[in-house]
Amino acid sequence: MWIEPGSATWIHCGPMDLPGVLVEECVGRALREDLGESGDLTTRLALPVDRAGVARIVAKEDLVVAGLPIVEHAFAALDPNARITQRLGPDGTRARPGDVVIRVSGSVAALLAVERTALNFLQRLSGIATGTARYVDAVAGTGARIYDTRKTTPMLRRFEKYAVAVGGGTNHRIGLFDQVLLKENHFAWAGMPYRDVVERVAASLPPDAEPIVAEARNLDEARAAVEGGAGVVLLDNFEPGEPLREAVALVRETARASGRSVEVEASGGVTLESVRAFAECGVDRISIGALTHSARCVDYSMLVDLEGA
Repeated sequence: MWIEPGSATWIHCGPMDLPGVLVEECVGRALREDLGESGDLTTRLALPVDRAGVARIVAKEDLVVAGLPIVEHAFAALDPNARITQRLGPDGTRARPGDVVIRVSGSVAALLAVERTALNFLQRLSGIATGTARYVDAVAGTGARIYDTRKTTPMLRRFEKYAVAVGGGTNHRIGLFDQVLLKENHFAWAGMPYRDVVERVAASLPPDAEPIVAEARNLDEARAAVEGGAGVVLLDNFEPGEPLREAVALVRETARASGRSVEVEASGGVTLESVRAFAECGVDRISIGALTHSARCVDYSMLVDLEGA
């Protein structure tokens, strides 16, 4: 799917849409960073006469594909006549080593010039989606959902959160602007008791606002968060097992007593090895910064064949 230059169209490509203008801007910057003012010097000198060719991007390990709409736009940006002739599937498709994820026909000079930019996006986003899918698979059947955080690469947050959604995870707030998340420093500097801070914020929000998320470090704070009006209690750095189970039960009991429904989130110290233990304590959500800040890029390669060769 191509995006016309200057378009404000949203790309409808899976569980989280991407604004076309953002894709255009980020891809354009990445290409300019690589090509500079002179363009692809090596290709221009090695291939004095442009040829038509076909590029194949091949998975080299088990992975979840994410970033194909961005890759497609990158090829189209340098060759408007480029055509997608094969696609393994949409973002979210699971690939095995040797699978051709996408095949593009176009100018060899353009294909070679785009190669690294396309692979950088694809490897990074597929790495996030692949890692997220492993966490999602690890908690299957528990009812817990895997959430991301704001620990993302500057200027690439939308893309990285998109990749989390592709991998089956759920997006936490996009930024500071779209949901209240009261954390330790807010309570420390507010100059009033914990419950009063939550109540003040709750009284100021419009009825259709996202639920308040309040971080709690102990049982007293967890109870105060519910009584103050939080819709989500974030139990921070609770060990899985009896301490976390006790906190979950307290939140549920306090919420029932006030006739409210409150979700419980666990965060801090969660690994792939421990995530199921957290989930089995009865939490609704598990937020994991490592989904984005520690994601490993997966391995792809791109091969170009000359048409008619």
